[in-house]
Amino acid sequence: MEKTIKNRLFELAEPEYQKFAAALIPNIDNVLGVRLPEVRKLALRIAKGDWRSYLKQAEDEYFEEVMLQGMVIGYLQTDIEEILDAIAAFVPKINNWSVCDSFCIGLKFTKTNKIRVWSFLQSYLLSEQEYEIRFGVVMLLDYYVEEEYIGRVLQRLDAIKHNGYYVKMAVAWAISICYVLLPEPTMAYLTSRTSLDDFTYNKALQKITESTRVDQSTKQRIRSMKRK
Repeated sequence: MEKTIKNRLFELAEPEYQKFAAALIPNIDNVLGVRLPEVRKLALRIAKGDWRSYLKQAEDEYFEEVMLQGMVIGYLQTDIEEILDAIAAFVPKINNWSVCDSFCIGLKFTKTNKIRVWSFLQSYLLSEQEYEIRFGVVMLLDYYVEEEYIGRVLQRLDAIKHNGYYVKMAVAWAISICYVLLPEPTMAYLTSRTSLDDFTYNKALQKITESTRVDQSTKQRIRSMKRK
């Protein structure tokens, strides 16, 4: 199965697209150049078949092979604990923002399993590994920015202390989403004694001002809050 899948990925690879895709992810050098819609189609077919055997033998040589595994997990129709086991086995393979963020947005089963997944995510938010933390943070911004969870989300984001660039950018992104969707509690947080470092705090403000869903007068106020 794995050889067939690898061959199919080689067939779908586009040299010109490879140059474009590789430039977006500067810290890896194993991009074949397969467009993500094609990877999704392949993932859906695998998820409808013997996906357990596939995940056991799947290779990680190329970026698209790892991306494919993540997408397959997102399409699984099985017991939640089996899905969480598959996620736990996959997360250590994440080594770039693209796989991380695409993986998270595919885990839509979270919407109907909020309590269980929240519990599952806590160890990742407390991790010392850059992409494990990013996984946890992106899951929060994708599925938990709502009134019931906003206090806990901001608390978890504020507690993250990691110098990794992709952690800081994820936290800033998450806070900006919190502000756009729930401005009042997020503004209260930003004007409190937040323990965010200056880079992350200022980047969160920048991302808020870049949103088309924030009016100009509010953007002006947000800019005035920047730390020197």
